[in-house]
Amino acid sequence: MKNFKALLLFLTLTLVLAACNFGGDSGGDTSEESASGEGESGGKSINLSIASDPPSFHPALATDTTSGAIMASVFEGLTRLDPEGNPEPAMAENIDVSEDGLTYTYTLRDAQWSNGDPVTAQDFEYAWKWALDPENASDYAYQLYYIEGAEAYNTGEGSVDDVAVTAIDDKTLEVNLVNPTPYFDELTAFYTYYPVNSQVVEENPDWHTDPAGEDYIGNGPFTLESFTSSDEIVLTKNDNYWDAENVALETVNIDMVESAATALNMYQAGELDYLGSPFNTIDLNALEQFKEEGTLNVSDQAGTYMYVFNTQDEVMQNVNIRKALTLAIDREGLIENVTKGEQVPATGLVPLTMEGFEEPGNYFESNNIEEAQAALDAGLEELGMSDPSELTVALSYNTDEAHAAIAQFIQQGWAENLGINVTLDNAEWQVYLETLDSGEFQVGRYGWLGDFNDPINFLEIFKTDGGNNDTGWTNEEYTQLLNDAAQETDEAARTEMMQEAEEILMSEYPFAPIYFYTNLSVHEDKVENMNADPLGNVQLKYVDIQE
Repeated sequence: MKNFKALLLFLTLTLVLAACNFGGDSGGDTSEESASGEGESGGKSINLSIASDPPSFHPALATDTTSGAIMASVFEGLTRLDPEGNPEPAMAENIDVSEDGLTYTYTLRDAQWSNGDPVTAQDFEYAWKWALDPENASDYAYQLYYIEGAEAYNTGEGSVDDVAVTAIDDKTLEVNLVNPTPYFDELTAFYTYYPVNSQVVEENPDWHTDPAGEDYIGNGPFTLESFTSSDEIVLTKNDNYWDAENVALETVNIDMVESAATALNMYQAGELDYLGSPFNTIDLNALEQFKEEGTLNVSDQAGTYMYVFNTQDEVMQNVNIRKALTLAIDREGLIENVTKGEQVPATGLVPLTMEGFEEPGNYFESNNIEEAQAALDAGLEELGMSDPSELTVALSYNTDEAHAAIAQFIQQGWAENLGINVTLDNAEWQVYLETLDSGEFQVGRYGWLGDFNDPINFLEIFKTDGGNNDTGWTNEEYTQLLNDAAQETDEAARTEMMQEAEEILMSEYPFAPIYFYTNLSVHEDKVENMNADPLGNVQLKYVDIQE
C-alpha cells in the first residue's frame, strides 16, 4: 500500500509506500489520565503514535499506510478484514454473487453516519464514481478497474453512466465486474472502496481538508474528534456505529512523533502503549533488547522494501546502471547488521507469502559484486564515462532513522564495491511522496504492503497505466500479461502469466528489491487483540485494554 505511497513504513521495516513501509507513523498521549488506560470520559483509551501528519484524510485520495490506518478507524466498507485478515460483512449485511461470478448484489444493514444520517447504497455509488472521475486524480482509481466501465471512465474513454455500480434502492447496491474476481470481497474492505456521505460532500466538496470539522463525517467505529497538525489526532468511539457494542476503546490518542528513538523513550516511559506498523516503528537499537525480554512480536508480512529507479533520468534510464546498483546490495548483511527484524532477502517483487510465489525467483544473486561491476562498466561506457568516480547517484528517502540506517549501509556498499559517489537526501513524508510523484529523484526508497492477498496487487504497481508507477518504466508485454491474467479463470494458467510478468520486470531492473517485510511490534501487557494481520493492517475496532 503505498502508493508508497505508499505506502510504504515501518520496521517491519516497512514505505507502503504507498503508500504501504519502513518508517511509518507514531502517536500517543502523555497525560496521566490517558497513560492509565482511561480517557477523559472514563472509558478505555490507548496511546499510539505516527511519524507525521497523514498525507490524506480522503479515502479515495489516500495512498499510504499512515492515512490508511486512520481511514480504517473512521470509515468502513461493504466488508472489513477480521484480525486474521479474512473479509467479513461490514456495511453489507448480505452479499449475493451470481453463478458466473460477475454480479455482486449487496444488501446494506441498518447503519448510520456519525452525524446520524443513514448509510445508503447511493453513498457507495457516489464515492466509487468520484474516485474514478479523472478530474479528481485518485492514484488508486485503478483498484476499481475490476468494475465494468470503470477503466474507460477513469481514462477518459468512457462515461460515468457506463460504470456498472448502481444503487437499486437505499439498501441495495449492484456491481457488475469485468471478470470473475475471487478476491473482490477483500477489495471492498480497502479504503478506496469506502463510502462517503454523498449529501455532505455535495454541499461541501472540501469536507476532507478539515478533518476535525463538522463536515468530516464517517461511518466507522471511531470519529475524528480533533486534529492538530504535527501534534496529535484524537479518535473517539462512534456511538452511531452499527457494531458499537463490540468496540472496547472509547479514545485513541495518536501523537505525531517523527523520531523512532523518541517514540521508544515514550513507550518505555509508559506514554505509548504500542510500537509497530502502522503506528510507528521500533527503534533499531532496541530490537535485541525486546528479543531478549521475549516481548518482540515477529510475523511474516506481505510487503516488499525496495529502491525504485527513475527510468526517465539521464543516468537511471540505463538498464546496466540499474542492474549494477541492484546486484551490489548486500541484503543478508543489511538484515543481520541493520534491520535485525528477521526479514527475508528479496530478489523478486512478489512476497513469498503469496500463492504461486512461495519460492524465491532466481532472477539474480544478491551481493554479486563481480557481475555488478561488469554491468557498471557496460553502463558507464554507454553513458560516455570512463571511470566509476565520474558517476554520482542521488538516493532519496523519507525522514526516519531506520530508512537512514538502511540508506547509509547501501551507500557505503555502492561506494566501496562500485567506486561511485552516492549522495543521500531525506524529506518529510508528504514532501517525499510529492518528490516521487513529480519524478524529481534518481533512486528512491519505496515500500509496498499488500492491499489484498494476491500477487497481482504487487505486479500491477509497474503497469504502464498504474497510478503508483513512479519509475516511468513501461513494457507493453508486461502490461498485456497482467491484463490477460485478470481475465484468466484457470488459476494455474493465471499464476504462470504472473510469474512470466515478474520475470520480464526483473530482467529490466526498474527497481531493486531489498527485503520482504516482517511485522515487528511490542505492546503493553494491558493491550489485547492488537496484532497485525498478514497484510500489516491493525484494526483498532478489535483492540481492548485490560485494566
